[in-house]
Amino acid sequence: MEVWLRRWALTLDGPAFETKFGSRLAPVFTATGERAMLKLAGGPEELAGGALMAWWDGEGAASVLARQDEAILLERLDGERSLAAMAREGRDDEATRILCQVAAGLHAPRPAPPPQTLVPLQTWFAALWPAAEAHGGMFEKAAAAARDLLADPREEVVLHGDLHHDNVLDGGCRGWLAIDPKGLLGERAFEFANLFRNPDAALALAPGRMGRQALVVADAADVETPRLLRWILAYAGLGAAWSLQSGDQSDAKAGVDIAKVAEAELAS
Repeated sequence: MEVWLRRWALTLDGPAFETKFGSRLAPVFTATGERAMLKLAGGPEELAGGALMAWWDGEGAASVLARQDEAILLERLDGERSLAAMAREGRDDEATRILCQVAAGLHAPRPAPPPQTLVPLQTWFAALWPAAEAHGGMFEKAAAAARDLLADPREEVVLHGDLHHDNVLDGGCRGWLAIDPKGLLGERAFEFANLFRNPDAALALAPGRMGRQALVVADAADVETPRLLRWILAYAGLGAAWSLQSGDQSDAKAGVDIAKVAEAELAS
């Protein structure tokens, strides 16, 4: 990190920290006194996210001030508002509508071709197929939903891939802005499935929450409710498969439980 501090004439504004994906970040000031965040990517997935941030060029996402190799210097978003807090404090509908609005901005066409690092959804779902074979049950049902959806894609766009309450931050006068994309390519409706696993399992599994928020998303993002619920089922199964791979049994159970709720909503 010292190399990049010197190269870009940055001054630390707090301690560096590490994300669960192995990236290192540090709040900094630029040479002109601008507040920024220095991030060193922890692997190819994080590098791909940086390429997508650069492509968005500050429209709907934090601005990229500099980028080279594994390092990226981002506009620092440290406004006081939080979508996660909003959802937990009785303003769930409002938070969901904001997330849908941010997604619309990210999905809008850009004049430049998108980065070549984008991952197709078919590839992104790779962990679900062996989980379905090994565990059956909801994994098998999630895999069946995913296969049907992936075989008949609609409205393919560049996707953030990890859009949720903690990846859209308060940018002050610039509004709500996205960070930490995965960089996927696929059906627009998929983008909203992750909202239903967030901001935490307790809220995600609250009675009636999924059905209500599905209607909010359908209205705010103009997607079909049944198709959205099928994406939620598929993505919840994928998330549970990832959790099993990492040994997080509790998170895997939460994913399976969310898939069960989606299945019940579809049946109703």
